[in-house]
Amino acid sequence: MQTSSLKIGLFAIGLEAYWAQFDGLKERLEGYLGEVHQKIADLHPGVVNTGLVDTIDKAFEAGKTFRRQDVDIIFLYVSTYALSSMVLPVVQHAKVPVIILNLAPEAAIDYTSFNASSDRTKMTGEWLAFCSACPVPEIANVFNRVGISFHQVTGMLHNDPYCWKEVSEWVAAARVANIMRFNRMGCMGHYYSGMLDIYTDLTQQYASFGGHIELLEVEQLATLRKQVTASEIQERLAVFNDSFDVQPDCAAADLEKAAITSVALDKLVEQHQLGSMAYYYRGTGNPENEEAISSIILGNSLLTARGIPVAGEYEIKNAQAMKIMDSFGAGGSFTEYYAIDFTDDVVLMGHDGPGHIAIAEGKTKVRPLKVFHGKVGSGVSVEMSVKNGPVTLLSVVEKRGGGLLLLVAEGASVPGAILEIGNTNSRYKFSTGARCFVNDWNSHGPAHHCAIGLGHIAAKIKKLGALLELDVVQVC
Repeated sequence: MQTSSLKIGLFAIGLEAYWAQFDGLKERLEGYLGEVHQKIADLHPGVVNTGLVDTIDKAFEAGKTFRRQDVDIIFLYVSTYALSSMVLPVVQHAKVPVIILNLAPEAAIDYTSFNASSDRTKMTGEWLAFCSACPVPEIANVFNRVGISFHQVTGMLHNDPYCWKEVSEWVAAARVANIMRFNRMGCMGHYYSGMLDIYTDLTQQYASFGGHIELLEVEQLATLRKQVTASEIQERLAVFNDSFDVQPDCAAADLEKAAITSVALDKLVEQHQLGSMAYYYRGTGNPENEEAISSIILGNSLLTARGIPVAGEYEIKNAQAMKIMDSFGAGGSFTEYYAIDFTDDVVLMGHDGPGHIAIAEGKTKVRPLKVFHGKVGSGVSVEMSVKNGPVTLLSVVEKRGGGLLLLVAEGASVPGAILEIGNTNSRYKFSTGARCFVNDWNSHGPAHHCAIGLGHIAAKIKKLGALLELDVVQVC
């Protein structure tokens, strides 16, 4: 999983007028803030904490600090009642997504002990330590009226796994948004002619995810192949034998070509600091280019396994989906429908070309193919199934009229017979059944490719969509 430069802003709010009135309240709330800080820091170390904001001056200063530190997201810990005028300048100046933490210190006030007190001032101070819910409607009202999007986590500071799972998902989503913001995607070659669903507006990709898209020539790869040394070839063949289950009928010449291309790909990635890639090239009429493209599958599978996902058929949208899945630590293998098994109520899904071998069930096989169907050349390819267990499907969908949405489904990779044709191939079961899943998924108009990763992470993807202001649709 790729590291990120994520910085998390954190501040708490209070009302300065209370401190002289209620002895120890400020120190108590600052203690709670320290606990919130530690819990978030346990999820991600880059926390910028501006402390307890209780005056307008502190609010302006906190906003400046967050902007100066280039935070990606702000957690606003509502520790007690505070004026909305001391909240707005902080988030208005920072201009990043804000998560309101409406957290009570315990499940409930001890009413018996509370009401047994004869000191009304102490009783009010105790209540104020529990009244985090009080100013949240005021803050929400102001945020709505000035156009600041916000999200809420309501729960308890202690003994509330649901609440802190929500926080961890927001942190994970912010980390992925940060990775996408700085990701460099290489696009090598050209679209598969006539495959209209995969064509996309590159500027829209920038608008939604940020990052950088580097347009690459296949000749760059072909030139790098000429520079690969004999020792580099032998070292890469050893990597192949360690990483794959190379079948005995694979020709040594084909494996050597794949090794040369794999080394050259690594150098191409390093030159351009790529974090993902989409590629396709017809290659006909140029033997050097044809050999580079027809020997690319093993090298691209290795890149995908180490966090640089590679999508075939120049499927840029799916390279983005694969990068998102991989940045969540779920993998993200390139896939499409293969067939529907109505007997077992499963959908067979896979793809030719590179696979995410790090999420394979067992060791990925390398098989020789006399043809790459619909493409030029022949050579070695990979055959794998995604690990059995829960999975999530993700598609980046270009909407009618412009803009993107994230289409999500949760299911399971299940054991059973696959098509042993030298491609990635898995069996997937969905709670709605194969027939209903296919209809529902297709109804949202995705391209025919998607990314599949391990685990059920739809909740995290929905939070990522919220941070990026993208619609998210979950079909199951």
